[in-house]
Amino acid sequence: MTTGTLITVAPTGAESAKAEVPALPVTLDELLVTAKECEALGASVIHVHIRDDQARPTLDQGRLRETVAALRDATDLIVQLSSGGAVTDPEADRLAVLDAAPDMASCTMGTVNFGDDVFLNRWEFIVDLHTRMQERGILPEYEIFDLGHLSALYRLLDRYGLPHGGHVHVDFVMGVPGGMPGTTATLVAAQQMLRDLPAGTTFSATGVGRSTIPVMLAALSTGGHLRVGMEDTVTYAKGRPVESNMQLVARATGFAQLAQRPPLTTTEARRLLGR
Repeated sequence: MTTGTLITVAPTGAESAKAEVPALPVTLDELLVTAKECEALGASVIHVHIRDDQARPTLDQGRLRETVAALRDATDLIVQLSSGGAVTDPEADRLAVLDAAPDMASCTMGTVNFGDDVFLNRWEFIVDLHTRMQERGILPEYEIFDLGHLSALYRLLDRYGLPHGGHVHVDFVMGVPGGMPGTTATLVAAQQMLRDLPAGTTFSATGVGRSTIPVMLAALSTGGHLRVGMEDTVTYAKGRPVESNMQLVARATGFAQLAQRPPLTTTEARRLLGR
């Protein structure tokens, strides 16, 4: 059982519109305020999507580089860029995310229905993303939207080797319509499948929407870590909108402390992940 909890905050995402969710941080200044607030409360990793001047999702290289540099100047958080972007982003733009030289980047391990859309991740694209991160010393977070994605990860590591530094970290993204449900039974099944991966593999869990709290509790009880944020839920409780990402990180920190697995500092998080 891991004694501390790695808390990742995913503050923005690519799905929610600023007009519908006014508290969503979409400018660089808003993101930096959010990052500093969440680090003070116990987050050690920030999973980053960015927006353009009209608050639309973008993978603009200049903005990505500026964002990574600003987060490093303002915080000690581990900066993880999303290579998923929006479901409409082309593969070339998603691969180019690595040119911004983040500490980590996401690597989704297969195609999944995403509500009414399809989040396409071809095998060749996954291999390209994995091997480019190996070459550049960027740590992947392997995102698992369905249980079959774990088999794909085993195949990837077996054929192309471990990530740079040798540590394998996965995130179970649960509760997306079209992916695996955000239930305790599903998370336990997923956690059991980690036995096929290298010793020392760690996992976080993300509960989308109403699955947020069940997934957090199940993750803590099975030795996992937590990802929370307005990318994944914009409702704090029934009929109560999220006021800020800080509110979600504070709740995750409280649960981690109750589980006697307090949040890892950024230094401890780097040690866990081999950063």
